Amino acid sequence: MADFSTHSLNGPPKTSVWHRRLWGLRFIFHPLETLEARTQVYGDDYRLSQPDAKAALVYFSSPEALEALFTAKPEQLSAGRANQILQALIGEQGLVLLEGEAHQRQRQLLMPPFHGDRMRSYAQVIQAITTQTMSQWKPGTTFAVRPAMQSISLQVILKAVFGLNAGSRYEQLRQALSQMLDGFGSPISAMLLFYPFLQKDWGAWSPWGRFLRLRQQVDALLYAEIADRHRHSDANRTDILALLMAARDSEGQPLSDVELRDELMTLLFAGHETTASALAWSLYWITFLPDVYTQLLSEINALKVTADPDPMTIARLPYLNAVCQETLRLYPIAISAFPRVVKQPITLAGYDLEAGTVIMPSIYLAHHRAAVYPEPKRFRPERFLERQFSPYEYLPFGGGDRRCIGSAFALFEMKLVLFQLLSNLELRLVNTKPVRPLRRGLTVAPSDQLRLQVTSLRRSAVGD
Repeated sequence: MADFSTHSLNGPPKTSVWHRRLWGLRFIFHPLETLEARTQVYGDDYRLSQPDAKAALVYFSSPEALEALFTAKPEQLSAGRANQILQALIGEQGLVLLEGEAHQRQRQLLMPPFHGDRMRSYAQVIQAITTQTMSQWKPGTTFAVRPAMQSISLQVILKAVFGLNAGSRYEQLRQALSQMLDGFGSPISAMLLFYPFLQKDWGAWSPWGRFLRLRQQVDALLYAEIADRHRHSDANRTDILALLMAARDSEGQPLSDVELRDELMTLLFAGHETTASALAWSLYWITFLPDVYTQLLSEINALKVTADPDPMTIARLPYLNAVCQETLRLYPIAISAFPRVVKQPITLAGYDLEAGTVIMPSIYLAHHRAAVYPEPKRFRPERFLERQFSPYEYLPFGGGDRRCIGSAFALFEMKLVLFQLLSNLELRLVNTKPVRPLRRGLTVAPSDQLRLQVTSLRRSAVGD
């Protein structure tokens, strides 16, 4: 661990811009390996120079530094300013780009749909979509795991968040969103997000030009849906868009159409591919490790004695919860929490940081500290049954006032989908070779080479 008493951060000596750019490319193509290599040399918390930038980039991963960061006063740090990389995806009024009072207002309006009784209404949507997907798989069927989970997750978003059911607009939006997300699905295409000079519209066949045209299609569909809702309001609707349109701030003001659009896009990018990748990783570890599979099935079978288990009871299953938590620990989908920019010189956890410094809270490194998680590379759900971890040791959804508002929804969806799949299908890995994480946009996910086979239908399958 770095010595806090030094009031300085270790880091590489000043190097050429081209050398730093090569390290940047390495991070894009091999993000986890790059993080670990730097940590081995420079310690838990370290400083980097950024190409073409005056300010330094500081990585924090020790619990002490993360606690100081997440409990710092808002006037000391800027979070929205550091997230401009997301503006092209979610717009200027998305929650993660806002600051101060505007951020607090949006967050208060967005919180209610993700808590309490609202979750129960989403359960039926999640279970129905999972059941419909499973119905297409017969014994002997082989499927690519991540795309299948992405299909489930996108349908959940479209129905639970956007309030869309099967129809022309639903299908157009599903296709356009899938194509737009897949446009950043490889390390090479992800470079568009990290290097603004690549964001040039050279026509419909250029990578950025294709993205802009798909975004335009999505915007047109979303604004058309919002306009329809204004014309035909329905107080009985429970989808998140309807709840957001009905919400009012402390001054009685609703969200504007632009704010609604940007928040819908924020929820899509924050909750769609992330949940899909987490589900894919869960299924990989469950089928890769027989002991985990056996113990999880034992817990599921004990509950399945009940003809129709309550979704909230499913969500409270201890070992299922531990499997989901361990999945998000080992390969957190967001490898870092939202960065912060220092507004004025401050001292955090004993480190003196000048104004303009960009702070990157590393979720991945925090989750792989051997002092907190013995054998950190090993998938062992039991660790979450043996003890509780502080929010500065375990932070798959970020921390502080920027913690993901959809965290409860994401975990709820993970648990219900896994329960449905494992209750009804016997699954096995097609290839037992270890699967490595790959970059997909700003996240990491298993390769599409991860495939499962349905070996048989369980007795509890639909149709019994």
